[in-house]
Amino acid sequence: MRLLTSLLQGILTREASQSRCAFHYATMQPRETQRELLFSQLRDRAETGFGRDHQFSSIRTVEDFRRQVPITNYDYAQPYIERVMQGEPSALFNGDKLLMFTMTSGTTGKRKFIPVTKKYLDDYRRMWHVWGLYAYETHPELFLKKKMAFMGDWEEMRSPSNIPCGNMSGLTAKMQSRLVQSSYCLPLQSAKVSDIDAKLYLAWRIGVMSDVGTWMAPTPRILVTLARHGTTCADELIRDVRDGTLSAGYDYPPALQKMVSKRLRADPQNAHRLETILNETGELLPRRVWPNLGLIATWLGGTFRTYLRFFPEYFGDAAVRDIGVIASEGRFTLPIEDGTPAGILEIGSTYFEFVPVGEIDAASPTILEAHELQEGGEYYLLLTTTSGLYRYNIFDVVKCVGWYQSTPLLEFLHKGSHVVDLAGEKLTEHQVVTAVDRALEEQGMTLRTYTMSPRRDAERPHFTLFAEQDEFA
Repeated sequence: MRLLTSLLQGILTREASQSRCAFHYATMQPRETQRELLFSQLRDRAETGFGRDHQFSSIRTVEDFRRQVPITNYDYAQPYIERVMQGEPSALFNGDKLLMFTMTSGTTGKRKFIPVTKKYLDDYRRMWHVWGLYAYETHPELFLKKKMAFMGDWEEMRSPSNIPCGNMSGLTAKMQSRLVQSSYCLPLQSAKVSDIDAKLYLAWRIGVMSDVGTWMAPTPRILVTLARHGTTCADELIRDVRDGTLSAGYDYPPALQKMVSKRLRADPQNAHRLETILNETGELLPRRVWPNLGLIATWLGGTFRTYLRFFPEYFGDAAVRDIGVIASEGRFTLPIEDGTPAGILEIGSTYFEFVPVGEIDAASPTILEAHELQEGGEYYLLLTTTSGLYRYNIFDVVKCVGWYQSTPLLEFLHKGSHVVDLAGEKLTEHQVVTAVDRALEEQGMTLRTYTMSPRRDAERPHFTLFAEQDEFA
């Protein structure tokens, strides 16, 4: 078994090791790496619709770039993206192979469609491999154990030009080798399950058949919800495990039902194990169901940390590692250690600019490159990506918390839109969550959910924290 493990690790990590070496070298010279990336893209896209409209062919310096391309948002980019969706890829691209449009909710509530090119996907997958290399070098005992991770449907709909539109996680899963796919509990077909209860149950039903070592999800809220669902569905789950069935109470796609049914076997011994855990503790918790669970991969920064207080209850002493600042627009940081939201700025795939938080609404804000950040500074991110976005304000606020080589380490704080202002104080969601967490820690209490609301109608305007009494523990 040890020989097989070594062989598989060698096959899967060779390419990731090369990518890590290249990334490590790049972090020694972020200014040169970033500018080479920028000007290469401007040259390549000079004859696109966007490139001609903004005179890319005449850009020679960063100052030229900033003068000719304004800070943008999705509304600015949308007309060009719409042309691509209608079958005119030259609006943004010059021969790039377009694979899909990843869909996400915009800050105004409307759906955003972000083009995914082969170059974008290659970069995205490459840095996920590097993330995995760091993670499983730290936890080699988990390398061959199953991983629990949800994926979205990469083909929810089609564009007018017949390009798939959907979730990026589904496409990356589809592109993985069969060897890598086999390391995940949930099969590709599960991406088509839209009902959340059905998806949660399927994860538990298939998961209890394996020795799961890693749970992965973008937000810890998803992980906490999934962890609690074991107790919710305990009786149904134990019955299905005993009988080798999949509950008929959920509407699963026929292809998924057929595939899952082939894997199911009556397992009274496993059912007895789960029943014993339930009878002894009154719950089915991941740390008891999967005693070898050793790694939880999710976002640790910003307001997400409020969920982390529940992790020991559900996951025991499993290590926790941030997956990085990731959005439909790309991957922005690479965490390489457990227990911290900080990650190395991913300077090899996206050109970054930064605006100090206090200047985001200024007519002529200070604009910084990666090598110009100050430790402790808080910034808005501007992105120039291989997906055809230029100086794109994603409205994410990050904090520079240190350096790796000469490249900044960044921690996500909050979305820039999550700010309220009664009298110039500009209170952020991150500040509220931090204050509540500290107060609860001092009192030795936990609070599952709460909300804070401004009171403008009071004699002295203030904020009120609302919580239900039965939400305290």
